[in-house]
Amino acid sequence: MELLDKLNWRYAAKAMNGEKVSEDKIERILEAARLSPTSSGLQPFEIYVIKNQDIKEKIKSVAWNQSVITDCSHLLVFAAWDTYTVDRINYMFDLTNEIRGFKNEGWEDYRQMLLGMYPQKDAEENFNHAAKQAYIAFANAITAAAYEGVDATPLEGFDANAVDEILGLREKGLRSAVLLPIGYRAEAKDWLVNLVKVRKPMTDLVTVIE
Repeated sequence: MELLDKLNWRYAAKAMNGEKVSEDKIERILEAARLSPTSSGLQPFEIYVIKNQDIKEKIKSVAWNQSVITDCSHLLVFAAWDTYTVDRINYMFDLTNEIRGFKNEGWEDYRQMLLGMYPQKDAEENFNHAAKQAYIAFANAITAAAYEGVDATPLEGFDANAVDEILGLREKGLRSAVLLPIGYRAEAKDWLVNLVKVRKPMTDLVTVIE
């Protein structure tokens, strides 16, 4: 029940107070994102943690001037691979073999299947797939933040091309997918803070097929 209580407590804060979140909490939030499941275990994304206020200001200017971007403690930018490549796929399979200390024939066959599939696909299709994987980690980061008693505001309202340019993402084979300001709510400035959380009733959301 503790986790559900935390999720009921959280909301998308519309104003933050600039208070810094401790680095140990940020590390646990990032670790929750790192431990997230992804398709074929490829983890096709990176997370940029923006502390620099000047960079936050630049991003704010291309994100509808949303104050949480500059008033947050840390701004997380989830950047997905721009496409799947042979090198990227091999890196993750080689890393798995190194950490586990052995090679598995079925695993190596699976590697070859992916190598024969993803690199041949259209880059935009691959990016969209990678971005979906980034969103899984993004969701876990939101949940972890709530567990830590920290506010996290999901943001899709931004010029992705401009953010890519500000952070130099395209040169690294990445594209920004979603933003997550992390910080503490400024209750006196936030019109949403005292409103009741509204979600569909379970009967409208879930269909059980037995």
